[in-house]
Amino acid sequence: MIPLEYMPPLMFGGLVIFMLFGYPVAFSLAAVGLFFSFFAIEWGYFTLDYLQAIPGRVFGSILANDLLLAIPFFTFMGSILEKCGLAEDMLDSMGQLFGPVRGGLGYSVIIVGFILGAITGTVAAQVIAMTLISLPVMMRYKYNMRYATGVLAASGTITQLVPPSLVLVVLADQLGKSVGDMYLGAWGPSILQIVLFALYTFGVSIVKPEYVPAVPKSDRTLQGWDLWKKCLWGIVPSAVLIFLVLGTMMFGIATPTEAGAMGAVGAIVLAVIRHPALGKVGRMCFIVGVVACLAGIVFYNMSNPNLEVFGPKGMLFRIAFAILYLAIAYLLIRAAFIKELRELLIKAYQATARLTAMVAFILVGSTCFSIVFQGVDGGRWIEHMLTSLPGGSWGFLIVINLFVFFLAFFLDFFEIAFIIVPMIAPVAQKLLAPIVGADAALIWFGVMLCVNMQTSFMHPPFGFALFYLRGVAPKEVKSSDIYWGAVPWVLLQVIMVAIVIFVPFSVTAFLDKQQVIDLDKVKIEIPNDDGSSTGGGDSQKSADDAAQQIQKELGGTSDTPAPADAPKDAGKDTAAPAGDAPKADGAAAPDKSGKAEDKATNEIEKAIREGNK
Repeated sequence: MIPLEYMPPLMFGGLVIFMLFGYPVAFSLAAVGLFFSFFAIEWGYFTLDYLQAIPGRVFGSILANDLLLAIPFFTFMGSILEKCGLAEDMLDSMGQLFGPVRGGLGYSVIIVGFILGAITGTVAAQVIAMTLISLPVMMRYKYNMRYATGVLAASGTITQLVPPSLVLVVLADQLGKSVGDMYLGAWGPSILQIVLFALYTFGVSIVKPEYVPAVPKSDRTLQGWDLWKKCLWGIVPSAVLIFLVLGTMMFGIATPTEAGAMGAVGAIVLAVIRHPALGKVGRMCFIVGVVACLAGIVFYNMSNPNLEVFGPKGMLFRIAFAILYLAIAYLLIRAAFIKELRELLIKAYQATARLTAMVAFILVGSTCFSIVFQGVDGGRWIEHMLTSLPGGSWGFLIVINLFVFFLAFFLDFFEIAFIIVPMIAPVAQKLLAPIVGADAALIWFGVMLCVNMQTSFMHPPFGFALFYLRGVAPKEVKSSDIYWGAVPWVLLQVIMVAIVIFVPFSVTAFLDKQQVIDLDKVKIEIPNDDGSSTGGGDSQKSADDAAQQIQKELGGTSDTPAPADAPKDAGKDTAAPAGDAPKADGAAAPDKSGKAEDKATNEIEKAIREGNK
């Protein structure tokens, strides 16, 4: 018989052994959990009834979780935008815009990576698209190979942190926090990371200008308005799609699932309007839809109680948005009749189904593992181990980030989020709440883990971003250049992790401030008959007067002393109805009491109405 305190570490060891043999993580998690549950039941650590929590959580917390529906929507949106031509146009226009500057192609890759990260949410699509487009151009202008491969891989991993990142959606679900708050917390580190990347490129251009030469003027084909028009043609539709996905969530207009659905529809529309086979009718339909949308927004804001045609329920608003919906429906149907777009939609559906199935299986397996782990007091074991670390909260953060950093060598971010995060979240809430407040503690912790797990795409032995880059890079690009080129960018990401740890304001800056109410300073104001209010020192006097009036009308006595400025016989008058009540006539008293109660009720309602005014 194995003692209870040895069961949690043995479960972790068993999971590592299963994965070293090459078994899929989802099935390894379920197998280890069920294997140890047999022994735990046999040795009396819990009963067979305890395992009923597994199907209950699978069907109640996973398959019925509306938040997880955002994952297939964002995946589908990224798959559509991967090959619709948006990345090509943006990289071409940005490259020519920043071309005259040393490192201009590097700046354009960083900026386009940030914009694409805000609308795609998938690393593979971003790295592959930018490598196919930008790496040949960088090689043509003699960019240093290590810098070129490094900036392409690093800019592709930005999508892990920039909203609407799938990692942030999963972390919000596992930490029990709002996706909108997680997105708000991630904006600060996202912008700081872009600044770090740009500063490194600027430093390279100063120290080693031959590594990042400027594009010759003879090779810049676009100038003036033509160049700006091409830049805007890529940026404006992207900005609209970003607002559809992120703006609607942050303004409270839509839930993450609804925003993801709008983003998926917007991605199809964006792919259709950029396709040359759309035709004049399709473009005219798109313009009519845009005009109808703008008109609907104007009608919505022209709410007037005297004119029923305006406002959100007005006829003009409904007509405008009906035209918009018809235009969108036409564009979606048109996409099905364009062969290239139809094939793109099929591939997007397949990629979405694969990723969603993988996430579901990992969730089911992690549920089996975590329930058995909690049943053998694994939560208490982890809490005792982490809270006893030297350095308190800061020691906890450093150790956890080092642990996640090395764990990311072997596990994908989904696996880390579903296995490790639920176990350490209660300890994080307990230790970090005194630093940033109870509401922001897990937001800070989640964004910190997201920045950390971003490095898993860049460092060996797996480094999926490096694998993607190697798969599409020309043969003359050496693998050693790809791996050595990633080193400075991984160091920049580690610096970003340190900034998030030691400067919590970088995450909490955009969050709503926690409201702290001092009960000793609460001021209660009670309205008077004339509509004015009294507070401070007069509040007790007003309360006493109101209580005496009600008791008088009900025919009772008042224990509250009369005010200092009241007549001396006020106490007698107040108590008189109780002593003078008729005793012989039994019918008169109830009648009088009933009228008094009605009158008192009217007085209370009157006071409430005056207060509401």
